[in-house]
Amino acid sequence: MEAFSHYLSLAVETIFIKNILLAYFLGMCSFLAISKKVETSIGLGFAVVFVNGITVPLNWMIHEYLLRPGALVWIGGAGMEAVDLSFLSFIVFIATIAAMVQLVEMVLDRVSPTLYQSLGIFLPLIAVNCAILGSSLFMVEREYDLMESAVFGASAGLGFFLAIVTLATIRYKLKYSNVPKGLRGLGIAMLITGLISMAYMSFSGINL
Repeated sequence: MEAFSHYLSLAVETIFIKNILLAYFLGMCSFLAISKKVETSIGLGFAVVFVNGITVPLNWMIHEYLLRPGALVWIGGAGMEAVDLSFLSFIVFIATIAAMVQLVEMVLDRVSPTLYQSLGIFLPLIAVNCAILGSSLFMVEREYDLMESAVFGASAGLGFFLAIVTLATIRYKLKYSNVPKGLRGLGIAMLITGLISMAYMSFSGINL
């Protein structure tokens, strides 16, 4: 029960209080560009949940058993405890993410060609989305274990999904509002993003 509370607390904190988009402003380019349409926002949100939920625990295993200082001790042999491949973290993490994005691309192209065409260039750009890479780097910096990494990765993806769908629905409603001419488009989107970010800050009082 205590472990469940810990993981639930980590999930709530990651989705609402330390939202990867609204607290750290990572992945803002796709967030602002794709949120013009609700359908494409939902599609990108699901893609980020899938890629993040798979790559963060996968990158944890790669970091734990291959990259961190002394990780190669399990191979055996003299001097392995001194081997440190952590300088390769960025390249290896991005390669893992790119492989998962390629998988999502193939599935979407097969299952939903319309959504695949709607996402356009932003789908392959998930491979270099700083929100996705940032999740793996946070996982290392915060020294999560495997289970915590899995919960954190999926929760960070859900936080991205919730934020982009929220903005997309508000922008949809704004089509029928009398927005001042100088604020139309990106200007009003940035203002709303700031207001959503402030609204999410109200969750910081939650203590599970």
